[in-house]
Amino acid sequence: MKPTLIKDLLTSEPDGKSVTVCGWVRTKRDSKNLVFIQVNDGSCFASIQLTFDRTNPASGADVNSIEEQLRKVTTGASVRAEGSLIPSPASGQAVEVTLMSLAVLGECPQEDYPLQKKNMSMEYLRANAHLRARTNTFGAVFRMRSQMAIAIHTFFQERGFVYISAPEITCSDAEGAGEMFQVTTLSLEKIAELGVKAGANGMKVEDAHKIVDYSKDFFGKKAGLTVSGQLEAETLATALSRVYTFGPTFRAENSNTPRHLSEFWMCEPEMAFYDLFDDMDLEEEFIKYLLTWALTRCPDDMQFFEKRIQPGVITQLEHVAGTPFRRISYTDAVAELEKHNAEFEFPISWGRELQTEHERYLTEQVFKSPVMVYNYPKDVKAFYMKQNEPDEQGRVTVRAVDVLVPGLGEITGGSEREENYDKLLSVCEERGMDMTNYQWYLDLRRFGTVPHSGFGLGFARLLRYITGMANIRDVIPYPRAPKLADF
Repeated sequence: MKPTLIKDLLTSEPDGKSVTVCGWVRTKRDSKNLVFIQVNDGSCFASIQLTFDRTNPASGADVNSIEEQLRKVTTGASVRAEGSLIPSPASGQAVEVTLMSLAVLGECPQEDYPLQKKNMSMEYLRANAHLRARTNTFGAVFRMRSQMAIAIHTFFQERGFVYISAPEITCSDAEGAGEMFQVTTLSLEKIAELGVKAGANGMKVEDAHKIVDYSKDFFGKKAGLTVSGQLEAETLATALSRVYTFGPTFRAENSNTPRHLSEFWMCEPEMAFYDLFDDMDLEEEFIKYLLTWALTRCPDDMQFFEKRIQPGVITQLEHVAGTPFRRISYTDAVAELEKHNAEFEFPISWGRELQTEHERYLTEQVFKSPVMVYNYPKDVKAFYMKQNEPDEQGRVTVRAVDVLVPGLGEITGGSEREENYDKLLSVCEERGMDMTNYQWYLDLRRFGTVPHSGFGLGFARLLRYITGMANIRDVIPYPRAPKLADF
């Protein structure tokens, strides 16, 4: 008989029907006459209880076989059980299964099983990432990750967007920060050998890259792992009107913090014929939709996060989902923050990037609501953002927006893109960019250019916010960070 998921059994009528349960043992309690086994299959937070009464076994139960298998049952063992679904007299559960047969599919030696400790730290579980999904915490986290992925696709599909896949290997740096992982088939040993010879011949260290002949590399030029799918999304938005990417991106940024990953997923919608304020409307709608989905579709897991991970997380998400987002220019935001500079570790002034402490101060202290800060200084934003006219003081801003939420800071960032060929080329040249890798991007401004906008949502950042997990490495199955590429 095909096993029934435990989440479905727990909501079934306990009418004595025969069921099959498969999963992993959480606990076994063996008294003189009664045996209770808690089994979880990961389909939901709760486990189901298997019961065996030695003095009054179920009619037709294979008693000798069950007794033999019970000796093998330990925490972590995988089992297949058949029995009758009946009402449970125990508190906290509506149904249980009386055993008719039991098979241990995979034994689990207790002396070696890493998940035996009662109080396991997140660091310890991270070192055992191949097993941590069996815990309550990570089972809930990864179920929520699945639900949020579904929510993202549903949101955009309901609004006429086309899902696209951006390449993971690219020759263009979308952010212009130079933090790309290099992709090459060239022999690093040969390059090192040439470098030693070049150094002996007086070549400067900063010129050592000149010895590498990328024309002989796999792609015929220097290539790397993508930091963003935005540029490719723009090309398809100018043909399909509304598109979104949702996939892995990479940053070779040496930031060993609870907020950074080297490999993470991004959702990046791009919309033709949208200006900045259209973009902002969509961002607000999107974030509220995702938080509402988590609150309404995942109540049991959200209750777990509330009780065990971050008390108050449900109230915080409800507040953001039900509150109009305040909109304020960067210039006005800085003016407000400057009144409180004495309270900040990093004092703020016009032209500087907002730090997390500034973002949270605006949302938690000043406005007590989500805040959308727009029109940032040109020099702190990416090359592709559309410039505004200089203000009275000659300061140049771009049509960028960051969405800030209480308890986190920035959750999404977007902009209206520069659609004018000459203006975009001028900015690229001003920043000294190698245009050989961006001619295709400039072509969008030559052939039927249109106003267009988009934004990016870091998927792990969203999950950290919804679950209340303190470290971003704990909302992705196998985190990648400096000196961390296990499993």
